[in-house]
Amino acid sequence: MQLTDNHNRPINYLRISVTDRCNLRCTYCMPEQGLQFEHKQNLLTFPEMSQLIRIFSEMGVDKVRFTGGEPFVRDGLMELIQEVSGLNGLDEISITTNGTVLNEEQLQTLKASKVRTINLSLDSLDRDTFQEITRRDNFSTVMKNLDLIMKFGFDIKVNCVVMPDKNIQEIQSFVEFTKDKPVTVRFLEEMPFNGASRDFTGIKWNHVKILDHITNLFPNSEQLPVPESSTSSLYQARGHKGKFGIIPSFSRTFCGTCNRVRVSHHGMMRTCLYGENVLDLKELIRSDTSEDEIKEQIVNVIQKRAKDGFEAQANRSIKESMTKIGG
Repeated sequence: MQLTDNHNRPINYLRISVTDRCNLRCTYCMPEQGLQFEHKQNLLTFPEMSQLIRIFSEMGVDKVRFTGGEPFVRDGLMELIQEVSGLNGLDEISITTNGTVLNEEQLQTLKASKVRTINLSLDSLDRDTFQEITRRDNFSTVMKNLDLIMKFGFDIKVNCVVMPDKNIQEIQSFVEFTKDKPVTVRFLEEMPFNGASRDFTGIKWNHVKILDHITNLFPNSEQLPVPESSTSSLYQARGHKGKFGIIPSFSRTFCGTCNRVRVSHHGMMRTCLYGENVLDLKELIRSDTSEDEIKEQIVNVIQKRAKDGFEAQANRSIKESMTKIGG
């Protein structure tokens, strides 16, 4: 079967968070003192995650991304990835990481599985700015691991959140970074998911302003084709090995072709990043609900899906941290 929502959009992409814990304290994600993280007994176990991924794959999901928090801080992740990589119909596995705790053995395991793409969250190429944003001194480790990821030949997407008071001056540096490196740097609009660490009243740099800024600096940039369901536009500066993209994560211009659902570390499903939890999958699994009934309930909530992120957010004040939702 192919899971399809009430707006006739096929759902073939699952983002599943393995933990809400993170070893960084990025200013746009959480307060400096951190958050109250979930107790272990409230987390989905890896066998439960494996079961849910299989259920979704039987419903037409062929792409899975593991997120967090920071996925690599949870022991056992490699075994989970190896297990689900053998599922029939699951064509693509990817992972989002901050790059602080990767090692060569893990990358070898990922390469041997179906993992082809690694998204690296990196908001600065300057050590001091990196430390200011993340409140941690891990810059050299992240850059070393970025080189290691490139050595293994993964498709690398570097995600950079654009913040006027922090890293605007580095947009040029990031595009220049793609000149000799086969990476795609993607500039994201800032979002309100900061765990109430500071007031959020909107953005000053939207996707249009970011693109205008880059094309003024690199006027020979060429737009490249992307899949219909892509969240980003894609470009390449002339003569560069790598590419750059822009994700209108707050403007939400891509909602009309959204093919994604999310499952959090504690088993809550949501059909839109800006929406609310709509189904407690952990409770269904632990109450011995049949898989046919679980599938039926998934279909039911998918059929009530908001048409876009603005409708999903209507009359809702967002005070969550992205680490609690799953990136």
